[in-house]
Amino acid sequence: MTTTATLSLSELLGSPVYDPSGAPTGRVREVTLAPQEDRTRIASYIVKTKSGNRVLPYSAVSSFDGGIHASTNSADWPAANGSEGLFLLERDLLDQQVIDVHGRKVVRVNDVQLQVDSLKEAGASHPILRVMSVDVGVRGAVRRLLRGLAPRPALHALLDHIPPRTIPWGVVDLIETDPARRVKLKISHDGLAKLHPADIADIVEDLAPNEREAVFQTLDEDVAAETLEEVEPKVQKSIVESLDSGRAADIVEEMDPDAAADLLADLPEDRTEQILVQMEPSASQEVVELLEHREETAAGRMTTEFLALPVTATVENAIGAMRHFEGGIESVSTIYLVDSHGTLAGAVPLAKLVLAESTTALLSLTQEPLVLTHLTTRDNDVAELFDKYNLITLPVVDAHNKLIGVITSDDVISMLRAKL
Repeated sequence: MTTTATLSLSELLGSPVYDPSGAPTGRVREVTLAPQEDRTRIASYIVKTKSGNRVLPYSAVSSFDGGIHASTNSADWPAANGSEGLFLLERDLLDQQVIDVHGRKVVRVNDVQLQVDSLKEAGASHPILRVMSVDVGVRGAVRRLLRGLAPRPALHALLDHIPPRTIPWGVVDLIETDPARRVKLKISHDGLAKLHPADIADIVEDLAPNEREAVFQTLDEDVAAETLEEVEPKVQKSIVESLDSGRAADIVEEMDPDAAADLLADLPEDRTEQILVQMEPSASQEVVELLEHREETAAGRMTTEFLALPVTATVENAIGAMRHFEGGIESVSTIYLVDSHGTLAGAVPLAKLVLAESTTALLSLTQEPLVLTHLTTRDNDVAELFDKYNLITLPVVDAHNKLIGVITSDDVISMLRAKL
């Protein structure tokens, strides 16, 4: 960590903490915000010490210089017994999806940019950190993936070729699925609610089911209804089924009757009845009449977000492609090579790019053996491949070995959790 005006969360995590005498006393394990007090100012640091995890308050930091220098001894810091009311940047933000209100899209956080500021309290000034922006680009992902694995000069040289893609913290809407934590952390979706319903619908469709529910629990009924009308039928059904019948009824009431009827016709009969019973009589009657003429209407492990380049591509070509890649941190860990027919020809680990010349052919950097799987491979066999080869990603090919998708490690983790 260097004495600059800004630093990244990935730099801060694991950095040393020194006591007033300059002796190392621990390392940063977490960085916290207390949104109910200040949404931008770092509130405290959870430090791993020999006596356990302790909380270093922001007011006890004297400087950021090659680490965090504290003005008090670790024995004076309270034990870290819980995080109620605190937002933990690594746990709650890194690798999480957030809503970019300004860009009208869902993005994944690869790193967090912090600004060194000063605060005057009781007549004295001391340094503090504020959250400035979130890094949603490849630069943040590469920094985290290669930190500690590649020489710093080589890593910085690579990062210099990748422009940052950041979003100001002020236009980020956090997604919290726990209703109690939403209240304690004062998380709402006021910024999202100001967007056009069609834009909100596009954003909602990119969220996981429980995240969609969290958003619809906080939106005004009118906005929620207009948004629901813009959402795809399958997603509409998922959202309404996740809400309690009272909340669902409040939203459906505000929809156009035909749109409401289309939606309720897709639901199980008992669920439809529960919602209709809790609607205003006049609104439910219109929908019931329309329902009489409706017919009942009726997903994989892989993602199509991956980096694939021609077999003739070079390291320079790979860096260029990474500049525009918008996938997650796991997807960028491997670059795949395909021939003119899209047939999978090789896989290049990201780490191999760091020390290679820009003119180096990617084909010369491929990893052996080339591990892949096919469309019809069963879940258990996919999990075994990840375990056997310690994979981060696994390419999926069709019957003609054409690359059509990639399974990431987090997909496998989700799959295994579902089977517990």
